[in-house]
Amino acid sequence: MARHLTLVPAPDLSPDAVRAALDGTTPLGVLPSGPPAVVEAARSALRPEEPLEVGADLVVVTSGSTGRGRAVLLSAAALRASASATHARLGGPGTWLLTLPVSAIAGLQVLCRSVLAGTRPERLAKGEPLAAAVRRMPVGRRYTSLVPTQLRRFLDEEPDGLRSFDAILVGGAATDPALLDRARASGVSVVTTYGMTETAGGCVYDGQPLDGVRVRVTDGVELSGPTLALGYRLDPAATEAAFAGGWFRTRDAGTLDADGRLTVTGRLDDVVITGGVNVAPAAVEATLREHPAVADAVVFGRPDATWGQRVVAAVVPVPGATPDLPALREWVTARLGGPAAPRQLHVLDGLPLLHTGKPDRRAVAALTPEV
Repeated sequence: MARHLTLVPAPDLSPDAVRAALDGTTPLGVLPSGPPAVVEAARSALRPEEPLEVGADLVVVTSGSTGRGRAVLLSAAALRASASATHARLGGPGTWLLTLPVSAIAGLQVLCRSVLAGTRPERLAKGEPLAAAVRRMPVGRRYTSLVPTQLRRFLDEEPDGLRSFDAILVGGAATDPALLDRARASGVSVVTTYGMTETAGGCVYDGQPLDGVRVRVTDGVELSGPTLALGYRLDPAATEAAFAGGWFRTRDAGTLDADGRLTVTGRLDDVVITGGVNVAPAAVEATLREHPAVADAVVFGRPDATWGQRVVAAVVPVPGATPDLPALREWVTARLGGPAAPRQLHVLDGLPLLHTGKPDRRAVAALTPEV
């Protein structure tokens, strides 16, 4: 008998619903919160009216940061493998604090890990102090997952709350080394994670693959192992292209050292070629965030008659600061070289975010007019 997805809006997703999906009772598709167009696009990707592919138990729509999001087919086995390997790496099961939207894999995995560990996740309410949520958590091992923007904010406002956790997984976007150093110097136990919806979330922690996960670098980073998704909903061609041979091709650039430690250096399709030089936006963003006047940054390329492409930066200033292009160009040039220095600057009050908590690069570009 054909199975069909039950669609659940992210705010209504409960541990019991996740448990039913992991037991194979009720396959779920998670609808993100947001404007009607976002919800409708997710519904269109999930296609609840069509029979569900064999073996799928949870279907999650990717953020679509560079285009339309895809519905990723996840099996209960992959989610269980991910949760088990995560707890083994961190030192055992514990109680999780949910701070991220459950429509994204990082937040959804907090629910999955909690269900599989037999614990009840605590939730951080919007605008609630971190310390208040921590006080509701039982004694024992405590974990949470954050995106870098949250880590930076809590380090500024509530470092004691961060020190209450046995481990804090940080992923969802490239994390600046300076931010990680600052957190660790403050006594915060941060663990960097690398993965995506197609790998049931983070599968490489602090550069080392979780148990059972394999990593190789060919034209880009490729991942394999028990946490891999089955593919994309009703899109066998895209599934074959991305998952052929049991390896998921990530479209990320990276290197493996002699000890098998992975370093991700940026997106293969996100390079700005300016004056014949390849510039990685992630490296420029990290350098800009180290400037004392910059709180956050997004970098992208735009067509340029002289350079082919020019580097464009959208920055959020530190309160009371006024970043200017000459100063930021000098700052980046001294650290990454002249080609990486932005030739266009836009100052924003804040960065628009996707439902995953990642910066919405397309929306940032729309907010920054051509000059």
